Amino acid sequence: MKTAIVHDWLENYAGSERVVESLTNTWPEADIFSIIDFLDDNARKMVLKGKKSKNSFIQNLPGAKNHFRNYLALFPYAVEQFDLSDYNIVLSSSHSFVKGVMTNSDQLHICYCHSPIRYAWDFYSRYLKDANLEKGIKGTIAKSVLHYIRIWDKNSADRPDFLIANSNHIANRIRKIYGRNSTVIYPPVDVHKFESVSEKENYYVTASRMVPYKRIDLIVRAFSSMPDKRLIVIGDGPEMKRIKSLAAKNIEIVGYQTDDNLKKYIQKAKAFVFAAVEDFGIIVVEAMACGTPVIALNKGGVAESVVHGNTGIFFKEQSVESIQEAVTQFEKDFYKFDCSVIRGHAEKFDRKIFETRISAFVNQKVKEFFKD
Repeated sequence: MKTAIVHDWLENYAGSERVVESLTNTWPEADIFSIIDFLDDNARKMVLKGKKSKNSFIQNLPGAKNHFRNYLALFPYAVEQFDLSDYNIVLSSSHSFVKGVMTNSDQLHICYCHSPIRYAWDFYSRYLKDANLEKGIKGTIAKSVLHYIRIWDKNSADRPDFLIANSNHIANRIRKIYGRNSTVIYPPVDVHKFESVSEKENYYVTASRMVPYKRIDLIVRAFSSMPDKRLIVIGDGPEMKRIKSLAAKNIEIVGYQTDDNLKKYIQKAKAFVFAAVEDFGIIVVEAMACGTPVIALNKGGVAESVVHGNTGIFFKEQSVESIQEAVTQFEKDFYKFDCSVIRGHAEKFDRKIFETRISAFVNQKVKEFFKD
């Protein structure tokens, strides 16, 4: 069976690209399509096995390499121009648009949905606020574009024959927004790249891109009011200046770190702190793979990967007080956490398990779809 793998955009090696990496591991002969592809050589080796993807016309538009999102209004049209007519099986990895590729009744289309389009649905108001697009002519244009995208997104969600969600949290969003059921298969985590360290040092750590929805500001404010507790903040982004202004002397902001350095910080940390509502939250599982307990918000995909009292502690809401209460509780229960148990739990999310599960799912649907 001739197979196509379709992904929204190939910009860097992030969570959704790890799914594409597993798809190309499992179906190495598949052709790959993407709206744009600007992966560097190292990411290309991992994700695409060195191959080039087939891209939309947006790849060649002015400024596309650094500002392809400026062409957002053209993305629905772009994905509908992919000619997939020669393929029996289409596997889409979609956090935005490519679930809407055009297929016919003789083709099986299975979509791995990372999320319905975040900035068109759940993050709509926040996106406009953060981009300063709540008022004025630019705001009116942005709202009109997002309105159009919501209509297209809802309609195009019926195009895949089957939907896979990356967490129960996303399955619920798919059901609410698209009115469709989905099968949950958690995304791949390279657990084998992390080693559990039992001897912890007396500091907490958080790591994330510094954008508003990650709520690093809450974590920093919480620890700034707990001067006897040391916090290390890893990451960079548009919120960096603001985060630095909130940090007290007990907080060390180290910026972007290489993968090896990030791992070392997490391995030796007393706990990893996380305050975002994530679709799944791969870095949380990576922390557990290091044998490090997690202090996290009890919402989103993280609520499914962390076991309260066993691999970490939950806090109920995104607030300074809630984080502080969780840290206090964690300090009392610290001796109860077993690094080997935490590591063992993380292994349930290993890449090999993902590849086994998605291969079995696709193979079963192929047998059913092409049984005649």
